[in-house]
Amino acid sequence: MTRWTGTSDAVSGGVGPGERLARAALTRVLEPGDEHGGRWLAEFGAAGLLARLTSGDDGRDELTGVGEPRLAGYRNRAAAAVPERDLAAVHALGGRFVCPGDQEWPSQLDDLGDARPVGLWVRGRPDLRIWSVRSVALVGARACTPYGAHMAASLGSGLAERGWVVTSGAAFGVDGAAHRGALAAGGATVAVLACGVDVVYPRGHAELIGRIAEQGLVVGELPPGAHPTRSRFVQRNRVIAALTRGTVVVEAEYRSGSLVTARCAQRLGRFTMGVPGPATSGLSAGVHELLRGEGVLVTDAAEVAELVGDIGDLAPRRRGPVVPRDLLDPASARVLEALPAQGAADGREIARGAGTTADEALGRLYELHSLGFVERHGDGWQLARRPTPAGAARRGGT
Repeated sequence: MTRWTGTSDAVSGGVGPGERLARAALTRVLEPGDEHGGRWLAEFGAAGLLARLTSGDDGRDELTGVGEPRLAGYRNRAAAAVPERDLAAVHALGGRFVCPGDQEWPSQLDDLGDARPVGLWVRGRPDLRIWSVRSVALVGARACTPYGAHMAASLGSGLAERGWVVTSGAAFGVDGAAHRGALAAGGATVAVLACGVDVVYPRGHAELIGRIAEQGLVVGELPPGAHPTRSRFVQRNRVIAALTRGTVVVEAEYRSGSLVTARCAQRLGRFTMGVPGPATSGLSAGVHELLRGEGVLVTDAAEVAELVGDIGDLAPRRRGPVVPRDLLDPASARVLEALPAQGAADGREIARGAGTTADEALGRLYELHSLGFVERHGDGWQLARRPTPAGAARRGGT
């Protein structure tokens, strides 16, 4: 049986050495998102739960809700856990173990209830709690299109430039593009892994994960050396959703882990956003379904910041280009529209078409002539043959 002794790690907070050591051990016992384990933690505390799992008593009377085979599995894992070794391993990487009660613990993770992480293994210098206060999740397809990669990188850099922390899962495709966009802008980014923070997965992102650890934060629920599994990827998504103010999905099929993140964000009361794509693209089908529900359409970082940011953090109003004709007052515009597309017309014809008097029409025609919109030919008037200069309508609308 393992003896639970040793010193705590370097994280400051109100958590005692015994409780911290027990939580570190429990990250090898409980799978991410294990609500039975979360309920036991709330009832007995980490040290109390670990004592029940490592004692001679089978614990069936107190550790309720699971069958004997599963409880035996918990016990086998608890007997093999060596938290001192795990803490030493993460310290060797310059990392730390953060758990509830620490100053660095992001309180929004408590919204997960019994599915809250036992603790988080962290690499990187910044404070996770402070960074999580102003963070946005960017997630999406691994096999994304060039459009999806471009949008993810653009959103990542744009949010980073606005002082937002970009959080994602360090996977291929949209995740990697979002991280790179934030790093390229010299901004902050957090990678939430489905494995130990010392494990490079995917292997092709070894350099990227290294850069994130140097410039940002690498976070995981699993202890050093732990490998990823399908269920761990799914459970990782709930941490991404809970750590951030909102989740943006950039390209996702109907069955996508990114949509799991978005649905979790919705359940937690976070903002959910989607970047639209071609209606013919299967990689945008899941995003469009999200937008048909409670998701909000966004196309750039300014629109994301407007939704998740503070009051007054508004995206610029967008409109098409203003042409000189747009600046005309309504009466002059009606007279201009009354001129035929081809050939000339006299003042009375134009007045009838504009619904005004001949004198009024004549006055407007002379004004339009001075602005370069019309030309006079004898007693008739016709549209000017050459394009009107952009600044010609200096008197329109006055």
